[in-house]
Amino acid sequence: MVATRLWSERIHYMADESAEFEPIELDGRPLIRRLHPLLPADRADDYCRRLCAELPWSQPAVEVYGRHYPVPRLQSWHGDPEAEYRYSGLTLTPEPWHPLLADLRARIEGVCGTRFNSVLANLYRDGRDCMGWHADDEPELGPEPRVASLSLGAERDFALRRKGDTRMAFQWPLAHNELWLMEPGLQHHWQHSLPRRKRVQRARLNLTFRWVQPPPG
Repeated sequence: MVATRLWSERIHYMADESAEFEPIELDGRPLIRRLHPLLPADRADDYCRRLCAELPWSQPAVEVYGRHYPVPRLQSWHGDPEAEYRYSGLTLTPEPWHPLLADLRARIEGVCGTRFNSVLANLYRDGRDCMGWHADDEPELGPEPRVASLSLGAERDFALRRKGDTRMAFQWPLAHNELWLMEPGLQHHWQHSLPRRKRVQRARLNLTFRWVQPPPG
């Protein structure tokens, strides 16, 4: 059995050994593990439909070189009360856990052996919506963040490049009902993005589960 110690709690969450993750090696290490499918097919379809309809979506503006631009997607931040998150000039105060998000958190914690106290939901309405190059390396995520990313809906490409490089190094399609576990080390050396794909007409829902360290005191 695999156990992971949390930064802020002396608790061990045991991973489900029956979950068959496929490793993706970068720099000679399995920095990504993927699992497909996570849910029964009918449940994945239902969760995608309901979450797209029921989450409180917004389109905030982020600061880039002193100017503010609306993000090219919709998003919704949920989590435990202390899971406040900051990036690109935004401060996200968590909405309560939607029942379906809470169910997914429990399932993903079970297969990953890691505790998560928050989730960022991104809704890509079609192929014109995207995510630029970035790493999930904000201070609130701790020195060795582990991020679980669940894709629901339309298939979209996931791109990787080394930090400091301008060229894409790898690209994979992300399928409906596919879970990616981004291991410690990935965010230190790699950036990822979701490029625009104008041919894509359907929506994609992405849920990234994280552990946000509570503020000191």
